[in-house]
Amino acid sequence: MKQQRFDISFVIFSILVAILGAIIGMQIIVTLGITPNTSIIGALIAILIARIPMQLFYRYKSLENQNLLQTTISSATFGAANSLLIPIGLPFVLGRPDLIIPMLIGAGIALIIDALILYKVFDSKLFGANEAWPPGVATAEALKAGDQGGKKAKFLGIGIAGGIAGAWAGIPMSAFGVAFIGNIWALSIFGIGLLIKGYSLPIFNVNLDDFYIPHGMMIGAGLVALIQFITMITKDRKARLEEVAATTVDEKWVNTRSEKEVTRAFGFGYLAFIGGALIVALIGGLVSELSFGQLLLFLLFAALAALVTQIIVGVAAMHSGWFPAFAVTLISLIVGMLLGFPPIALAFLVGYTAATGPAFADLGYDFKSGVLIRKTTDIKKELYGRKMQLKSALIGLGVAIIMVACFHNVFFAQDLVPPVDRVYATTIEAGITGSAGMYLLLWAIPGAFIQFIGGPKRQMGVLFATGLLITFPIAGWAVLSGIVLRLIILKVRGPEAEAAMFTTAAGFIAGDAIYSFFTSIWKAR
Repeated sequence: MKQQRFDISFVIFSILVAILGAIIGMQIIVTLGITPNTSIIGALIAILIARIPMQLFYRYKSLENQNLLQTTISSATFGAANSLLIPIGLPFVLGRPDLIIPMLIGAGIALIIDALILYKVFDSKLFGANEAWPPGVATAEALKAGDQGGKKAKFLGIGIAGGIAGAWAGIPMSAFGVAFIGNIWALSIFGIGLLIKGYSLPIFNVNLDDFYIPHGMMIGAGLVALIQFITMITKDRKARLEEVAATTVDEKWVNTRSEKEVTRAFGFGYLAFIGGALIVALIGGLVSELSFGQLLLFLLFAALAALVTQIIVGVAAMHSGWFPAFAVTLISLIVGMLLGFPPIALAFLVGYTAATGPAFADLGYDFKSGVLIRKTTDIKKELYGRKMQLKSALIGLGVAIIMVACFHNVFFAQDLVPPVDRVYATTIEAGITGSAGMYLLLWAIPGAFIQFIGGPKRQMGVLFATGLLITFPIAGWAVLSGIVLRLIILKVRGPEAEAAMFTTAAGFIAGDAIYSFFTSIWKAR
């Protein structure tokens, strides 16, 4: 593998691409409330650049360098929008603009910690490189098809055309494509959750959110998932390998990260999150707002909420390509309210928690695409390539922090903030009734049970709760119909059909991303 170099021209070009990604992310998150997947756009930009007949651009013919560029732009997009603008928008909505800078500093710290933890735990038993990570697969397939042409390009092209057409018709083709890539059990219950949430109100006249059903289910599933993660790390090696071999995507896969490294990474992460929370508390004035006992509880809980958020969001993203960052942050807020934190502390808790998760998931997608591009059994080469991707991601995140710091007032002056901030603010100002705690505890029980019976690899409890948190019933039909079609194709054509099916599915996801990206840009004008 040719060694990749971060010389001045490559860094400057990466910064320019990151600026583009940050602008896209900020503009769309405040107008539509969503963040488009710019990994595919970054991949297409890299492919086009590689074909410019100038010596300056010859280096971008390398798939590894193209993947570095898409890593940079996607990191900048999600970093600026989800991990920075959402946190600092909350104090603005609450009428406390003096807290914007302290929140930005805290969110920036949490964002960098988030990326470093993922780097240390990616391709472990918990977050395997052999798992689905669907958007990462789509990005890698796009890059390889652009390089190889032939049948792969044909199937990818068919998929992209189908993805664009389906998205134009209102069908979430990313959900349909994911069904051909991810774990069937996990995605089936995810689709069921989407259907239950989508039709509970119009058919049964029951709003699940009124009874905190999705939130309670996620709390229960998340706690069990956390226990399962710890158990996987601590149980003896032989039993662990037997369990993984029974459920993993690739039984012969050799992970590049050991359980010891994972333990150290999460241990470092928790301590680092405590340190970040302490900085937020000091510069945000929480020291004068809270008693010593409350301050200690805030630090410990904020760090735990940040860590658990990235785990839950990462697991959901790994299996389904969707991550419920907003919902998990809302759960942290509700628990914080039950713990009795005052409004200012709750605002910082929400912002700090919201900063973690999206970048963790997005970098997981990028690392997955890197694994597929490098396709090496040499662990040193794989780790080297991943380290280069981390550098690209940090360039993107650094640019995102600077862009948000410089230009957030441009949006706030027009009263443009991410819509989710108004939900957080309303929840903080209104408080919750005494029945909320009972509902959360009640519905945590079935969430915990489903997660327990599904096991740590399928993550059925977390995926079911994720479906219950999203009001998008057509996505449920898309996932389930995709799974049925996948099973039929495998039954009729056999395992040899998997390669073509895989590439076409990646095209569905890519086509949906491309259509959503450009329609989002058009609507944001």
